[in-house]
Amino acid sequence: MHYKQNNKESKTYVQGLRPFNKTLPHGLKSILKKNGYNYSEIINKWSNLVGDKISKCCSPKSIKMNNGNSCATLIVAVKRGDEITVEYSKKDIINKINSYFGYQLISEIKLKSFNAEVKKIKKNNNFKYLSKNLKKKVNQVKNEKIRNSLNKLIDEIKND
Repeated sequence: MHYKQNNKESKTYVQGLRPFNKTLPHGLKSILKKNGYNYSEIINKWSNLVGDKISKCCSPKSIKMNNGNSCATLIVAVKRGDEITVEYSKKDIINKINSYFGYQLISEIKLKSFNAEVKKIKKNNNFKYLSKNLKKKVNQVKNEKIRNSLNKLIDEIKND
């Protein structure tokens, strides 16, 4: 063994082979300890694991590991109105995920509802006033094709 002192720290360096866990970066170690690779694998294979019908109405939100990392709770984000479908298929989802990993990873599933409505953008009435100034500027464009396409764009925006 070699000893090296630097700023009141003594580090030990071992020549030869090192254990695998010593070669991993520090940030990666904490993710692996929390089973972060399981969560990413569940997200990537979600539609294959649970089927198209269930994957369209919900998605995995997070995994909470219990003490001892023996079993985890999967938190699933579910669209409003589809909670019953996912509630009745909880056991099926747990069985499919656990059989994919080959061991008891998920012990329970909690549902979190969210609204899937698309918010409409309010129309801005100020565009009518701005369109006069825009038309003046567009008419100053020398290229006729660009000028015509910009005028069509302004007319389409006005009509909406």
